Amino acid sequence: QVQLVESGGGSVQPGGSLTLSCAASGYSYCMGWFRQAPGKAREGVARIFRGSGNTYYVDSVKGRFTISLDRANNVLGLQMDSLKPEDTAMYYCAAHRSGYPPTWYGCDFGYWGQGTQVTVTS
Repeated sequence: QVQLVESGGGSVQPGGSLTLSCAASGYSYCMGWFRQAPGKAREGVARIFRGSGNTYYVDSVKGRFTISLDRANNVLGLQMDSLKPEDTAMYYCAAHRSGYPPTWYGCDFGYWGQGTQVTVTS
């Protein structure tokens, strides 16, 4: 069992930056960030493999968001720059659990955090 606790959400103006963190209670083969805006489906934002460091980003955040993993402390990060109003959503940290859906770009995301709200507004 892996427990995940997110932090770092908040409100920011367009063009601003926020950094999200997710503390994991244990090792995970891969981890990622998802988001869900009101009335919309949950979508994957970014994913990272622990061993290779391989990353994947959804097109809408490429060049603006950076996912990172502190392997020693099991802390997943998401640096979000040049934020736009359409980035407003609840952001969730997720970790691999073999055989548990959803599977997104090679990682089975079976463990989930409670979420942290990100609001981008002027």
